[in-house]
Amino acid sequence: MIVDKIKKREPTAKRAENMVDIQVGKWIKCDKCKEILYKEEVRKNYSICPNCGNYFRMHINKRLETIIDEGTYKRFDLNIDTTNPLNLEDYPKKIKALREKTGIQEAVSAGTGKINGEEVVICIMDSGFLMGSMGIVVGEKITYSIEKAIELKLPLIIFCVSGGARMQEGIISLMQMAKTTAAISKLNEARIIIYFCFNRSNIWWSYSFICKLSRYYFGRTRCYDRFCGTKSYRANNWRKSAGGISNSRIFARTWIYR
Repeated sequence: MIVDKIKKREPTAKRAENMVDIQVGKWIKCDKCKEILYKEEVRKNYSICPNCGNYFRMHINKRLETIIDEGTYKRFDLNIDTTNPLNLEDYPKKIKALREKTGIQEAVSAGTGKINGEEVVICIMDSGFLMGSMGIVVGEKITYSIEKAIELKLPLIIFCVSGGARMQEGIISLMQMAKTTAAISKLNEARIIIYFCFNRSNIWWSYSFICKLSRYYFGRTRCYDRFCGTKSYRANNWRKSAGGISNSRIFARTWIYR
C-alpha cells in the first residue's frame, strides 16, 4: 500500500518540476498603471514605466551609470562615519541594516566625474537610505562637494530626494542647514554654476534654502516639493489639494523650475 502511494505521487512531482514559476525579485509593480513589469526592462528604460511613463526610484549606482561617463567617477574619500549623539539604541542597528540592504554607506554619494567629457562635481541622494534625510555625514559631504567645486572651479550638480532633517541626530542635523547654506552662498559669490535636480518627494530642507540659492533647478515629472508633508498641509487646511500646490508641473508654470 505504501509503495502504491509513492508511485502515485511521482507524476505530480514531475509536473511540479516542469511548471514555470515567477522568480522572486525579478518583477515590479507600477504604482500608477498597476502593471506587473520585468525589472530588467524597467532598468533598460532608465527606471521609467514603458506603459504609462511613471518614474521609479533609482539607486545611486544606477543614476551614476546613467549620467556619468563610464570609468570617470571618483568618489570623495571622507573619513567620517554616522554618529549617535542622542545615544538611541536602535539607530546604529538601523544604519547597519540599511547599509547591508542598499549597499551604500550613507544617503548621499559625492565625487567628481565627466558628463560627455566635461568634468563636474556631483552629489546624488538615495531615498532608500532613511528617505535621504540629512544628518551629519550627509551635510558634511554636500558642504565638502561645494567647497571642492569652488576649489576646482567646476559646475556642481545635486540630485536631491530628501525627507528633511534626520531627527535621530537631534539638533546637530538641523545645524547642517546653516553649514550648507553658507557654502552655497560662497559658491554663488565665486560665480560657479549649480544645477539642482529634484527627484521623487522633497521636504523642507532641500526646497527651502539650498534650492532657493541655486542658479538652476529642475524637477522631474510628478515630483513633489514641499515645506512639510501632505498630512501637515491638510491638517492645517492650507490648501484643499496638497499635491497640486507642490507638484513639479505647477512649479514649471510659475517659473520656479527653469
